[in-house]
Amino acid sequence: MEQQQWLNRRVHGEGVVELKLGHAPQNTLSVEFLMDFQSQISLLEEDPEVKSIVLTSPFKDFSTGTTSKDWHQDSTSSEALERALNAAFLTLFACPKPVVCVARGEVLEAGMFFVLASDIRVAHARAAFEMSDVSRGQIYPVTLMEIARATLDPQSQRRLMLGGQRLGPISGRHAGFIDVIADDYEDLIDYALKEARKLANLHPESYAQVKMELRQDALARIAASLSEDPEIANHWLPHHTGRRDTA
Repeated sequence: MEQQQWLNRRVHGEGVVELKLGHAPQNTLSVEFLMDFQSQISLLEEDPEVKSIVLTSPFKDFSTGTTSKDWHQDSTSSEALERALNAAFLTLFACPKPVVCVARGEVLEAGMFFVLASDIRVAHARAAFEMSDVSRGQIYPVTLMEIARATLDPQSQRRLMLGGQRLGPISGRHAGFIDVIADDYEDLIDYALKEARKLANLHPESYAQVKMELRQDALARIAASLSEDPEIANHWLPHHTGRRDTA
């Protein structure tokens, strides 16, 4: 499947661009999909006409994450998936522009990091959030762990990541990873666009600088852990962390 078939843009005006995630049927996180997602976020980041980004999905479930089969292939395939997860969610987490994520249905496992790495999170009243990878014998790559450390309080880390509890949007709002809840699907995108337009009107340079300062510690830990990975270090780290090659 080609990139344009599973990642589609819609321009809403006022600098707001919707990126619709369409890797049917449940936005399973394959290597190809993750790398195309990273590419699209990078392009939106570099486009001066884009002031804020809205992540949506047309499917019943927003994203069901990776599959056990993906992790239990040969070591080369598993390493490729780990690298793709690191690269995609690192790019999203460090995107200097405002990002609003619209969650509906089930948001599971690594799919949760579309939510956690965004700036504003809008959820449908019947959405469900779950991170039960521990029960499947899996752990998250370093970027995802640092995003969780930066965005979830210790109690939520324990409940979601260690206990594998399934939380609804109200519990998510109490835990601080959901900001707005919509009772109707019709309101879901409207609420998200309203938030995106407010963010698009903020001073872009100031927003980017403050966002990077707030995430500086997490980004530094990620940079240190991934500095030996040339595919990520050479492409991403110099631009976003101020790290420069000295050779």
